[in-house]
Amino acid sequence: MSRISSLKKQFVRVLTFLIISVLAGMGLIALLPSHLPAFAQGSLNLPEIELVQVAAGLERPIGIAHAGDDSGRVFLVEQQGKIFVLDGQLVETPFLDISDRVESPAVGGGNEEGLLGLAFPPGYADKGYFYVYYTARGGEQNVLSRFFITQNPNLADPDFEDQLLTFPHPQYQNHNGGQLAFGPDDYLYIGTGDGGGGGDPHGNSQDPASLNGKLLRIDVEMDSIQYKPDPKIRNMIWDFNCLNGSGVVGISTYLIPEDNPFIDNPEFRSEIWALGLRNPWRFSFDHETGDLFIADVGQERWEEINYQPAGSAGGQNYGWNIMEGEECYGFYTCAPENLTPPVHVYQNFSSSNCSIIGGYVYRGQEIPALEGTYVFGDFCSGRLWGLKNSGPVWQDGLLHKVDFMISAFGEDEQGEIYLADMIGGGMYKITGK
Repeated sequence: MSRISSLKKQFVRVLTFLIISVLAGMGLIALLPSHLPAFAQGSLNLPEIELVQVAAGLERPIGIAHAGDDSGRVFLVEQQGKIFVLDGQLVETPFLDISDRVESPAVGGGNEEGLLGLAFPPGYADKGYFYVYYTARGGEQNVLSRFFITQNPNLADPDFEDQLLTFPHPQYQNHNGGQLAFGPDDYLYIGTGDGGGGGDPHGNSQDPASLNGKLLRIDVEMDSIQYKPDPKIRNMIWDFNCLNGSGVVGISTYLIPEDNPFIDNPEFRSEIWALGLRNPWRFSFDHETGDLFIADVGQERWEEINYQPAGSAGGQNYGWNIMEGEECYGFYTCAPENLTPPVHVYQNFSSSNCSIIGGYVYRGQEIPALEGTYVFGDFCSGRLWGLKNSGPVWQDGLLHKVDFMISAFGEDEQGEIYLADMIGGGMYKITGK
């Protein structure tokens, strides 16, 4: 998101706020009833922190991940299609460069198109492959692919791409989602945007036949017998997979876990784990508890955090475009009892806030007072907050403020948290003060 478009977005939100405030006072717009669960309240005591720069010179960094291979490396995703390795210092040669097939601002694409997600599977050290999510050149579809490393652990092979899933995104350039993460169940979770356009004009988020505006859950490792074949899958590709010189012939696709919530519902795509999302940027699992946090970017009024406790059976509808945050969206009433409300919202039409950037629950060792706190921020205001479940209510508090546009959070193998500066190209580690 560019600074100019962000300012325009804030102007529209302020104007919308004034209009909606008048209508609410006249009783012409519905708010959620008071019986719903309490949202996050302030007063969370948080430690003082500071940021230490660990990398510089990146171009539009939007992703941070680790491989879980005990190497200590951190991988940095650039929007135009490159991934770099931070191994004490930034490795000059890209780990992966697929900018020749990625639609991004570097080639005239939209501000929210590009290489958007990276995930390493459990047991990556033995498997030697990983997954990425990107907007394909031309901008009309998003792609989930598998790539393999070479004999050099800091270099992947861009010429062998195993496409597992493609789905259309033809109408608009924004709201592509893109986050990838393996859950505690070893399945791959994929966050997708609603396809863009103000207010989800095509109704994708609530459309059970669309993969847009959803959280997907699939088995890409295919080493589990807990699945059912799904005739709706259209991505069955036979090919020859080559890793470190040894060939394996097989089906290069994915399976549907048999406990996915809609697998027996013919109206739904079986990949869907949850629906009603606008543009989840980003989601993450607490690797100690297995709880899931989904930060969803709002329209005119509210940024929100959705929460799914470990062991959930899935199937949640987080409300968009019926609700935005804690309100019925637009000028309509709604039935929120059938929807899952967020645990935290904040205004995006005041105090220079504009777009939530989802983070991680802190499980590192360097800042004990931050233990168990979900850390997140805002793209425009540079604010960092902490959120924690404190008994009957969630509590939040301001953790820090930076003078740059936060585009991503990530963590290393030790659970320490990092964040990226989209415009300045820096990467920073959160440390105690």
